[in-house]
This record gives sequence, C-alpha cells and structure tokens, in this order.
Amino acid sequence: MMAAAKPSLGASNYRLIKDRAARWGVSLGGVMVLVALLLIFFYLLYVIEPIFRGVEINHQRSFQTPAENVVAMGMEEQSEIGYQFTADGELVYFALRAKKGTEWEPGKELMRTAVTAQKPTAFTKTQPQNNRYAFAVPGGAVRIIEPKFSSRFIDGEMFVEPREVELDARELLQVDPQENDIVKLAYEYDGESKLFAAQTADDRVLVNFMQAKRNFLSGEVEMESKVSELPINGGVDQLLVTPDLRQVMVRQNNRFWIFDVTRTGAVKERQLINVDSRRFGEVTSMSLLAGASSVLFGHANGKITQWFEVAGDDGRRYQFIRDFQAAESAITEIVVEYYRRTFYTIVENGEVGVFHTTSEAELYRGHPDAFKAQNLVIDPRANTLLMREGQQLHVFKLINEHPEVTWSGLWQEVWYEGYPEPDYVWQSTSGSDDFEPKFSLVPISFGTIKAAAYAMLFAVPIGLAAAVYTAYFMSPSVRKVVKPTVEIMEALPTVILGFLAGLWLAPLVEAYLPGIIAVIVLVPLAIILFAMLSSVLPQVIRSRLTDGSAALVLVPLVAFVGWLSFQLSPVIENVLFDGNVRQYLTNELGITFDQRNSLVVGIAMGFAVIPTIFSIAEDAVFSVPKHLSNGSLALGATTWQTLTKVVLLTASPGIFSAVMMGLGRAVGETMIVLMATGNTPIMDWNIFEGMRTLSANIAVEMPESEVGSSHYRILFLAAFVLFVFTFAFNTVAELVRQRLRDKYSSM
Repeated sequence: MMAAAKPSLGASNYRLIKDRAARWGVSLGGVMVLVALLLIFFYLLYVIEPIFRGVEINHQRSFQTPAENVVAMGMEEQSEIGYQFTADGELVYFALRAKKGTEWEPGKELMRTAVTAQKPTAFTKTQPQNNRYAFAVPGGAVRIIEPKFSSRFIDGEMFVEPREVELDARELLQVDPQENDIVKLAYEYDGESKLFAAQTADDRVLVNFMQAKRNFLSGEVEMESKVSELPINGGVDQLLVTPDLRQVMVRQNNRFWIFDVTRTGAVKERQLINVDSRRFGEVTSMSLLAGASSVLFGHANGKITQWFEVAGDDGRRYQFIRDFQAAESAITEIVVEYYRRTFYTIVENGEVGVFHTTSEAELYRGHPDAFKAQNLVIDPRANTLLMREGQQLHVFKLINEHPEVTWSGLWQEVWYEGYPEPDYVWQSTSGSDDFEPKFSLVPISFGTIKAAAYAMLFAVPIGLAAAVYTAYFMSPSVRKVVKPTVEIMEALPTVILGFLAGLWLAPLVEAYLPGIIAVIVLVPLAIILFAMLSSVLPQVIRSRLTDGSAALVLVPLVAFVGWLSFQLSPVIENVLFDGNVRQYLTNELGITFDQRNSLVVGIAMGFAVIPTIFSIAEDAVFSVPKHLSNGSLALGATTWQTLTKVVLLTASPGIFSAVMMGLGRAVGETMIVLMATGNTPIMDWNIFEGMRTLSANIAVEMPESEVGSSHYRILFLAAFVLFVFTFAFNTVAELVRQRLRDKYSSM
C-alpha cells in the first residue's frame, strides 16, 4: 500500500497565514467597532459639556464716566457705544471700546443731548426690550426718549454711530390733567398705545391710558387719554406697568397692588398682596422679569422672591413661587436680561449676583475683579456687562450661554410661568419673544419607554410563539418558506411602515375600534376553540392535521374571524357605545382619544420588531441539540412537556437575547413613531393618546435648532440618553443571557 501524501510545507504555511490574517482581521474589526462607539460617546459629551459650565465675568477695561448724576445706563447691540441719562435731563453717548479707523477711546464722549429744557421731576424706563425712557417735567407732562443708532459698512466692516434725538413740543404728553408735578413714574407702550402710572406731588396715584386715533377724513392722528385715580393713600415706593398695557403694579412698603387695565382704559383692582416680612423680610426693590409674567421682590435680608399668576378657583392670582438667597444684606437693585429669565442683583456692599429663575440656579455671586457695583446694565445679546462704581465704569465680557439648563430642570418637575403647578414639560420653541423654553427630558424619555412597551406587548407574544412553532413543530418543507419570508420583512423600510400607519392604519383604527378590540379577543378564542374541536374529530381527519401543517389550516380561520370582527364593528358600536365609541370614551370614561395614538404605534412598530425577535428566537430553539428532545420523548415525556421543560430552558439565553434585541430596536425606532403619533410630549399611559420619543424628537427639532444653542446641545444630550438606554439594555441582556447559558449549559 502506498503511504498517504503529506501536505507540502508551502501549503501549511499558506493556511497558517490565512488563519492569522483572519484572526487579526476579526480582532481589528472588533476593536474598530469599540473605538467607533467610544468616539460617538466622547463626541456627544464634547457637545453636551458646555451647557453645564458656570458663568464667567471677565474684566476688559475701565474708564472715567462721562456723565454725572446718572439715573440710567444702556448699550447698543454690538456693545460698541454706551449711553447714560442724567438727573438733569441729558442723554450722553460714549464709546465703550476703541474702534479701528476712528478716534474712539473707551469712555470718550461721542454726543450729548439735552432731553428737557427744565429739570426733570421723575424718571423711568420701559422693559429692556422696549428700550424707551421717560422724563417727567414740571406741570405733570412727560417726554419720551428712545436712544437710536445708525450703522454703515466701510470696507466690509460695520460702524455704529449715535443718532441725534429730535425733540419738539409735540412729544410732551400731559399725564396729569391737573398739572401737578410727577414724583414717581412708570411707562410702557404697545404700538401707538401708551400707559402711564404716576404719583403726583399731592400724593395722588393715577393711571393714564393714551391711545392714538386716526381721523379718517383729515388723516390726522389724535391722542385720546383716559385718566383714573387709584384708591391708594399716601406715598408709594415703586410703580410698574406691564408691556401689554394690561396691568399696573404699585408697591407701598410690603403691600403690593395689582390693577387690571382694559382696552378702553378703565382700571379695576385685581389683587392686594401683603408680603410676609417675617417670612421673606422687608421689600427693598421690585422688578418685572423678562416677559413681564413674573414679579421679583428684593428683600432687606438678601432674599429674592418670584411671584407670578396661577389659575385657581377664583381666577388667576399672583402667588409666591420660589426664592433665592442672593446675599446677606439688602438688595438695592434687580436688573433683568432682555429675553431670558436671568436676573442680576446688586446689594448694599456692591456684591453682584447672577441667577436664573426657572432652573433655580445661582450662577454667580461675588465682586467681579474686587469692584463694588452701584449700577449695572446688560447688553441685548447678554455678552457684555457694564458696571458703574462711583465715577468709574467697568466693562466685563459676560459668558453665560446656557443659564436655563440644570440637572434639576432636565429631570425634575419645574414650575413654569403660567402653569398651575410644577410639571415635566418639553416645549423648545414658540412664536413669541416672551416665550420661556422648557427642556424637561422626562416626557420624551417616558414616550420612548411607552412606545417600546406597547410595541413589545404586540411583538413578543407573536414573535416568540411563531419562532417556537416554526422551529419545533413546523415541517421542514414549510419552514423553508416561512422563515425566509418573515426575515425578509425586516428589510422593509420603516418609513413605509410609518407612512402606512399614519395614513391608512390610524384612520382604520379610529373607524373600526370595536372591530380591532374584537380581533384581539376573538382570534385567540377561535384558535382555542378550533383546537378543542379538532381533538374530537375522527382519527382519519386528525391524522391529516399534523403538527407541521396545522398552521396552514388556521390561516383561513384567522382571516375569517378578522373579517367577521370588522363586519361586526358597527353593530358592537351601536349596541354598546350608543353609535359613537370615541364620544363614549371621551364623555363617559374621560379618556382622551387621538387618531394617531399608542395603539397604532404598538401595531406598526410591533410589526417592524417581530422579524428581529422571530429570527433570533427561532435560531435559538432550532439549535437545541436533537438528542435532548429525543431523550425526553424516549423517557415518556409528551411533546409539550419536552418543549416547556427541555427545549425552551435550553434555548432561553437565545430567546432572552431575541427579546432584548427587539426592545433595543423599538427604543431606537424613529420614523414609525414620528409619522404614526401626534408627537405630543405628554406623560400618560393611555393607549389612545400619542407620545414623543427621544429619537423622533431629535429628528424633528435638530434641523431647526441653532448650532451651539441650548436647544441644540440638549438635543445631543437626548441622543446621549438614548445611547445610554440602548447600552443599558444590551448590557443587561448580555448579563442575563450569560447567566442563563451557564445555568442550562449542562443539559
């Protein structure tokens, strides 16, 4: 006999090289996957990190103030020119920084204008966004001033210059018809309407609502005035007017009145608040927050309290909401930003505090560069802080990009302006500048869990039952057709499923809701009934209904029961729900019904998840060694006992992995929940209401968010939360799968 030929040395080396190359290739691929995941993780952290940074106030320059007896300061939007109003009725423009191509130096006076010919008796300013100022002159008249600027481009660079204020006698508005001097003044405007609140020298407190009326014949504009006196005795400490011209607020020591003003100018007392001095301390200052929905009180003990209207049984009433310990001594001034709910405090010792109301955050507290503030002002973009200390002005660069973002604001209930109680709310944008962004991640995280839960409720029973039957009972010839068919379903684009769910399934569920419920109840009953009847059939017929082909017989039965359920839907609706099941749910049970709801999402997304669960679970059951099931049957166990006691236990690691993979797919699904729900970020397990998920929220709002804004970075935080959700599910799945495999590997 001839000896077998030995493999050549070259062939052995070639196989060794291929083995090593394959091993290194697989290892490199696995490492690259881990590197990619880590890069995604750290990039998300890189984008998210800035929203949790603190406030920075960096000193840039100091210079001598160009004016004396300053009553108010301001800056234009580019923070190149500042201005001051003096107690003598002058408006002084000055340079805040040197400007290339000009002779500007910080503090250089650019223009000085006499606003009034007479010495003013009172002064006030509007909310920052309205940017108007008013001087009261002897005789009860008021002159309104608006600092203005012009800009031009020279060689591609923008130059801002102050504009001369044009004054004439027509700008004097007679606020007090009795021509008494005004000693305290408040003013706001809305279009051509103006609202004044004033205290006169004889201690009268009056409200003057002025509205422009155009004569249709002559075209001339006439100013109509309606004056009302408020029932307040004695002098007052502060007056405020809301920018919508609907409310006048009066503070007299710790007493605080709110008066409603109608469009006709009529005034009615709405509420009187006695601020508890023992609880909060004596009131020393008062200001309206941006948006004018909240009132801030500064107290002698260094506290700041926020109050706004809350709906109750007796209508909307102002009430205490929250407080801040801003200092240890009396608050002398409260300065608010133009649009955000950030405010700045000045105390007796010159200390500055920066706070944000909604996030309840203390952002900064101290003496910037050891200076002691007497007054300060913020530019419209909240990038520059201008502080006055005696005859010195200090300019600071202000870095406070995301004051509204805190962990408590993202994950805890927050009491937003106008809401009856603290709540979890996601509402990132609005058409109004007064809008306050609401960035709670709880509703959209809840929506993600809700959508996944209803999808799994639909997919897990069907997917696992189909997998077990296909792998254990179905004949090989039928399995060769069924398994690839179900797996091909996974390739169906989810945007198509979402489109069908939103435009076809949702109206169908609404029109045939009793039929849908009937299908869920009657189909399992019909299958059980069919099984019971088949057990009493003659042996000849039962022998043809083998385990591998019984499912094919059930197909027409299931189709018939489904068709019958839809045909009975109108009958059920008329008999049980008075002909309108949706109205019955709403009126009788108090259940909200939306056309695109969780039931639709559960069916559509469950349909998308079924192939994932089916494929992995079927492979797990089919891979159970045949000697285990054959040994069980040989020992006298029934087919069902073998399945439940041997096969399913052995396949349990794979089955659990299938469920968790399906859950991960459901958590990350975007297009179905985007198209099949109303995308309302609510927290309710009601199956007839929709939701908004993390992934759908990112898909909807990311294209419209401003790069680098709080909204933009919080959307990345939502992506990070989704990443953590998926990572947590997969980690738990792997731990449980490993324990199950260790437990049943000895079988």
